[in-house]
Order: sequence, then structure tokens, then C-alpha cells
Amino acid sequence: MKSFKFLFAFALVGTLLTYSGCSKSSGPGQTPQDAQLVKLSKTWKITTVTLNNTPQTYTGFQMVISSTAGQTTFAYSNTGRPALSPWSSSGTFAFGTDFATGLVRDDSLPITYSVSDTQLQMTFNYTGTGFPGPRVGNVQGTWIFTFGL
Repeated sequence: MKSFKFLFAFALVGTLLTYSGCSKSSGPGQTPQDAQLVKLSKTWKITTVTLNNTPQTYTGFQMVISSTAGQTTFAYSNTGRPALSPWSSSGTFAFGTDFATGLVRDDSLPITYSVSDTQLQMTFNYTGTGFPGPRVGNVQGTWIFTFGL
């Protein structure tokens, strides 16, 4: 009887030690690009805008970026833009060569960006006509858009 208790206790401890080292498989995990998409996919509200280092008025402007994990392009839409803007009301982005700092808009405009959990900044040099009209002079130049939540 004494040896039975000893063997039972030994088997129990062995079983516990065996299973305590096992962890549940978490699958393939999130890619770095998908992690960046999670940071970008939010409703961003404008805090400051400059054109050639001159402050611009963009009261009420906001951009919604939406994506699905694994996609190579992702959508944006914006509201509250002024009558003339370098932004169309909607479009798509793709990651640039460095997904952590570069985007390419659907009109081939390269955008340098930085994003945190609470802030998005986009910088680009725009040379096209403004949206929605054909005027050019008011929108050409180096833009810096800073957004918050």
C-alpha cells in the first residue's frame, strides 16, 4: 500500500511537470505589416495642417482609414475637407518600400508617415490639381497633416 501511494504521487508529479511546460499554439501570429495596419485603421481628426510651412485651416477635417489583415491596399475616406484640397473624398493606400514609414496613394503620390497609438502625421509634396476642382495654385507644395484621435 505504501509503495502504491508513492507510485501514484510520483506519476501525479510527473504528469503535472510534463503539462506545465506546454503552451497553447498561437498560430502564425500577426505580420509587422498587419500590426501597422492596426495602428493606421482608425478615425483620425485633424490637429494641424501646413502647406509650405504656412498653417492652413482644416476645421472638422477627418480621415477614416480601414483595412483588413493581409491586404496589400487599404481604403481611406475623409470628410470636412475645404473646398479645395490635395485629398479626394476617398481612395486607397498601399505600403511603400518601407511599410513602417511610407505609403503610396492611389494616384501614385508617395507619402511619408509616422503613426503611434494616438497620432498620425503625413507629409507629401503635391503637384497635381486640387480636389474637387481644376485649380492648382492653392494646393501645390509640401503638405504636413497631423491627426489625433
